[in-house]
Amino acid sequence: MGVIRDVTERKKAEEALQESEERFRTLAELLPEIVLELDERGLISYLNRRYYDVSGYSRDEVKEGAEAAEMFVASQRQQVRKNILEQINGGEAWIHEFEVARKDGGSFPAIARFTPVYKYGRIAGMRGIIFDLTERKQLEEEQSKGSKLESIGILAGGIAHDFNNILTAILGNITLGKICAGKNAELNRFLSEAEDASLRARSLTQQLLTFSRGITTDIKPASIAILLKTAVPFALRGSNVTPVLHLPEDLWLAEFDEDQISQVINNLVINAVQSMPEGGTVTVSAENVTLKASGRLPLEEGKYVKFSIRDKGLGIPKENLNKIFDPYFSTKEHGSGLGLATAYSVIKRHGGYIAVNSTPGAGSEFQIYLPATFEKAPERAVETPEDLEHRAKILVMDDDKMVRDVARRMLEQIGCVVEVAGDGAEALKIYKKARSSGNPFDLVVMDLTVPGGMGGKEALQKMLKFDPRARAIVSSGYSQDQVLSNYEKYGFKGLISKPYRLEELRNVIHRVLKRK
Repeated sequence: MGVIRDVTERKKAEEALQESEERFRTLAELLPEIVLELDERGLISYLNRRYYDVSGYSRDEVKEGAEAAEMFVASQRQQVRKNILEQINGGEAWIHEFEVARKDGGSFPAIARFTPVYKYGRIAGMRGIIFDLTERKQLEEEQSKGSKLESIGILAGGIAHDFNNILTAILGNITLGKICAGKNAELNRFLSEAEDASLRARSLTQQLLTFSRGITTDIKPASIAILLKTAVPFALRGSNVTPVLHLPEDLWLAEFDEDQISQVINNLVINAVQSMPEGGTVTVSAENVTLKASGRLPLEEGKYVKFSIRDKGLGIPKENLNKIFDPYFSTKEHGSGLGLATAYSVIKRHGGYIAVNSTPGAGSEFQIYLPATFEKAPERAVETPEDLEHRAKILVMDDDKMVRDVARRMLEQIGCVVEVAGDGAEALKIYKKARSSGNPFDLVVMDLTVPGGMGGKEALQKMLKFDPRARAIVSSGYSQDQVLSNYEKYGFKGLISKPYRLEELRNVIHRVLKRK
């Protein structure tokens, strides 16, 4: 009777253990992480469904009895084998980070947690769970990129402010020189080449300013499809690359600054052209997407407009993929390393995201997400050029003498009567004196930032107190002040960004003077 009782108790224990194993595996199949069991030799005795979903392998390809180390990338397998055997022999739990291999040749970062399994008082293997770290790594990379861009933005902003003042004087004097050159073809050619070089320098400073927190943005509802139809062919002018556009008619509107997103498109298209020296096609597509909070993209839940720019060029080496958005990183001989960094910074500032997929020798695809909107796009105003309606009297305030002088000469060239001031306090004295004499100014052009003195924002507030009808244009090469992105809120009627040419300054003055 004693023998029968011992066998019965052991059978019950085995049945309880089997039932426990079944419950464990049923639960494991429902988990969103990889769950596995290893025997005492480090061979797989169980893998849940999640592994096959994320790795791309089938159950026939990775079976029970396979070596657990084969789940990881080749360079780490020896270390995995060593760790597993040490833990089986030592009987302690362990945690390590590895790269899990995928069938397509790729991999993803993961952290593996294992603990020993005991049966009948001895170690019978290991039981573990593998957490996919892809999303966490992406967030860490985004934070790292953001920190880099913020640091360089502080430096870039200060440089760009001074550089734009210098460029304003250069461009302004070139404009005046072309007027004085008249029909002298050779002199005009030299001046035009100097102007082109200055405009390229202006473009470079604008890219630098996208790293700065104070860059102005005019974000409003607009059609990304319309912008792509114009910006892509424009960027391809003169190249041997042909655009192929796939833009659905029901594409949602997005909220963006047209000038800045045009710059992003231009940078990405030029990047595609440079990757196809023998020519080819650039395929541009767009679609409406709805993202959920549980998604892998570092974006908030909501509706987005996604557009992609794909080339069939040289592709990007795997070791460079994590660097391409870093400021000043470039593999091109004459590259500035600002094109993709600028694109990243602009899209992030818009509340969007930019990603890249690339295969060396097969090409690259950049995917951009912008927040969708269901507000109506504002109607575009149609402007017609015309001469100034009268000899406008204009006061120019700027702390930089070069800028004051060239602005005065440009405005005098188009028939304006001009006075200048070095800061806001001096501008107020001159403005009050002219008003009290019965010969007031029609317009004031004010530099927003005056180091150590009164800037345009404070000066205009004081000016409006004694002359509510005062009209002012804000001018700046760079500022962290929010005035530039919402200048009308502070009483300004227009904005001119440095450096500017005569026709650009003239157009802004026209728009302001035409207002009642």
